Amino acid sequence: MMREPMGAPRARHGQLDPARLWAGGVATAVVAGLLAVVGILLARGVLDVPVLSPKGEGVWGNANTTTYALVSAAVALAATGLMQLLSVTTPRFQTFFSWIMVLLTAIAVVVPLSLPVDWESKLATAVINLVIGIAITAILNGVARSAWRAAPPPSGGAPGMPGAPGMPPPWQST
Repeated sequence: MMREPMGAPRARHGQLDPARLWAGGVATAVVAGLLAVVGILLARGVLDVPVLSPKGEGVWGNANTTTYALVSAAVALAATGLMQLLSVTTPRFQTFFSWIMVLLTAIAVVVPLSLPVDWESKLATAVINLVIGIAITAILNGVARSAWRAAPPPSGGAPGMPGAPGMPPPWQST
């Protein structure tokens, strides 16, 4: 069997199924929004840390809780769009997606730490942002793997060459 030379890039021909990608993206948006709500309820209700509102606002807080959840969901949808864009414009799109998301998550963690509020609130907000960022990144990478549709191998290649009848496609290792 013919193998690719050491160090040669592996061919990965195909595309993401947009319907599966966006269905997974919408589900990811729901998860991200709910993570925001759970994080805020945990911080306020269990840990008694005022996140996004003064202590007098109660466990649910004010409209900021809903806004935080909706923004988290919107970020997941934007990340889905980024995944689709990268899949058609860049090689190794999941690597680029992961790096972009890790850096955006780092920004979302660092920004609250610079705010002029109590350290408890800073830390709680940073942890909530970290969990949401990790969840969006991990879930969408899994969705992309599930939504990937490999192109059919070319037919009728020369005997012994990838794509020839009875030979595995070049991206399949043996």
